[in-house]
Amino acid sequence: MSGRETLAGRLLVPASEAGGGGGRPVGAPGAAGAAIDGANRVAVERMAAVRPLLTGVARAGDVIPGLEPGVLLHAGPPIEWQRASGPLRGAVIGALLYEGMAADAAAAEAMVARGEVRLEPCHHHSAVGPMAGVTSPSMTVWVVQDASGGRRAYSNINEGYGKVLRYGAYAPDVLDRLRLLNEEVAPLLGKAIAAGEPLDLRALVGEALHMGDEGHNRNRAGSLLLMRQLGSRIVRAAAGAEQAAAALDYLGGNALAVLNPLMAACKLIADAGHGVAGSTLVSTMARNGTDFGIRVSGLGDRWLTGPSPIPEGLYFPGYGPADANPDIGDSTITETVGLGAFAMAAAPAIVTFVGGRPEEAIAATLEMYEITVSESPHFTIPQLGFRGTPTGIDVRRVVELGITPRINTGIAHREPGVGQVGAGLVRPPMAPFVEALKASAAALGINA
Repeated sequence: MSGRETLAGRLLVPASEAGGGGGRPVGAPGAAGAAIDGANRVAVERMAAVRPLLTGVARAGDVIPGLEPGVLLHAGPPIEWQRASGPLRGAVIGALLYEGMAADAAAAEAMVARGEVRLEPCHHHSAVGPMAGVTSPSMTVWVVQDASGGRRAYSNINEGYGKVLRYGAYAPDVLDRLRLLNEEVAPLLGKAIAAGEPLDLRALVGEALHMGDEGHNRNRAGSLLLMRQLGSRIVRAAAGAEQAAAALDYLGGNALAVLNPLMAACKLIADAGHGVAGSTLVSTMARNGTDFGIRVSGLGDRWLTGPSPIPEGLYFPGYGPADANPDIGDSTITETVGLGAFAMAAAPAIVTFVGGRPEEAIAATLEMYEITVSESPHFTIPQLGFRGTPTGIDVRRVVELGITPRINTGIAHREPGVGQVGAGLVRPPMAPFVEALKASAAALGINA
């Protein structure tokens, strides 16, 4: 069918008549489409107004709303333990061992199966977590606050690549590193942050894009910028040279150190655009290793889900596609606000990690302009003449053009306990976007 005959087309005003937007002109003008466009403009304006500041670190159970004993947070939409993927199971087991709630893996699994532990999405608690995203009350989290208001968001401490908890590993050495980061490194980082002005994460990621990052899978520049801003504070706050060295080694040696606070910043930005009546913009994209889910600004807190696909990419030696779990993690909050795969044109070197050619990174960003309604005033791409990154995924355009968002991602082993086996690219299923479109039309009294 043509754009004028489809449901999406009936709700779209051509870009030439709507006065902008990154996408190609599609659909037919109409009052319903114009009203949606107005709501979407409100949503992206609210997103653009957010200035996330890194204000400190804290014990998760002390600051995350509703994270009480017996509750574990996880990435993605809600899921029952019986349907949980291998890496999510492994991360839950590891968190219970870390908390001292279980003596071994079998006891941990039995606790969850008996209902003694409640699993809830990070997104329901103003939080986000990469990959399995499992966050327990005793873990340390970054605290990010909007400069223009009191809203906060949280994310845990990134462990680095490979055999780590967020990829489902839980061996003793994994838990030992987790304790080192949470109990020794993170408190010093918190003292360093508190010793001066909060760090402007919006400005940091904007600068990092000009240095070859994309804000999701490639954060080398951003992590070094974080180390530069905190370096002297760390030295002054440390009890001694060895303690300072451990914190500086973490920031300088882990190219993903800045990812988690940036994810919390993106959570603040995306949430600012949520809850606008009539808006068809995606305000959440997340995966739990079984399901991919979205939430849409005008549809409240309802999740629309479909099967999470297996990424395509590059594998570590000894592993291949047969080992891969379906995609997992909250880190797609970066793509939701115009970073990650949406900003790949700024980071052509990322293809050495996720596969492909440098020109494909530019093509990825150009394609994402077609399904978004705006361009970021804060995140710009030198390779495209400092054009703002594509921002504001519109379910109407996704469905009408048949283009789903691009996502950069890591690849977890399908079995619990193993960890990361590669990195790559993935496209979510179309079904959640179609259902979101139908639900948006129904809310407006339009028949599908």
